[in-house]
Amino acid sequence: MTWALYEDSRIRRAITKEQAAAGTPAEPTTPSRSNAMRVFCRLAIAALVATGCGKGSRSAPPSAAHAPPAAAKPALPAGPAEYTVIIKSTWTKANFPLDYPSDAHFSGMIGASHNARYTIFAVGRRPTKGLERLSEEGKHSPLNDEIKQAIDQGNALELFESGGLKNWKDSMVATVHVDPAHPLVDVVNMVAPSPDWFTGATDVNLIENGAWVARRRIVLPAYDSGGDDGTTYKAADKDANPKKPTTRNTNKHFVVHGAVQPVAVLTFVRKTT
Repeated sequence: MTWALYEDSRIRRAITKEQAAAGTPAEPTTPSRSNAMRVFCRLAIAALVATGCGKGSRSAPPSAAHAPPAAAKPALPAGPAEYTVIIKSTWTKANFPLDYPSDAHFSGMIGASHNARYTIFAVGRRPTKGLERLSEEGKHSPLNDEIKQAIDQGNALELFESGGLKNWKDSMVATVHVDPAHPLVDVVNMVAPSPDWFTGATDVNLIENGAWVARRRIVLPAYDSGGDDGTTYKAADKDANPKKPTTRNTNKHFVVHGAVQPVAVLTFVRKTT
């Protein structure tokens, strides 16, 4: 506002000088109605400028961004389901000729249906005592106790198991129940004889597009649990201490024509009533 008053006064003085030079009587110092309106307009403009550019001005807060809608939860089946679990060996002398043992066999499978807070094994994670004993001796204990504990905690629904397999013309078969809260399945069995090798699958999800799958087939590699440092089928016991993370087994015994080969096929078949 001060700037506007100064500017108006300067303009009036300049006009008065021009009138005096031309012999025209100077305008009275009291502004006319027109001059008053011009002054008022200048004052109003100056006030607006001061408000917009003044030191204490604040930009209008932007409108609050709308939060994105929460992601829709995946659709789930309405109820539980029952599956037949089938493990078929491809670990034969014909497929794996290097040092193939005469007493080759699979220990019985053991597994569980569960949620995302439990798994029997994971690549990169050290083995539990249960997995270590299963992979070294083919024993289901104490892995069965670990699964039962997960059931008590609500993280697993059911334990399932079967007997072992020696005749490769046959398959190991078991049954497992799943429900919307426990749609995942883990299953393992020892590749025997071996230091600590096993095969199996983890976090197999039996839901697809909001419904239970009718069938799921998975090719299984061999794994090294990390509990023993032996490198041949019948190596002397060489306990790893500390335990090593579980890995995919790339030992020469499972490499054929330059590529690591699977040792079994796992199939889930949904039972219908």
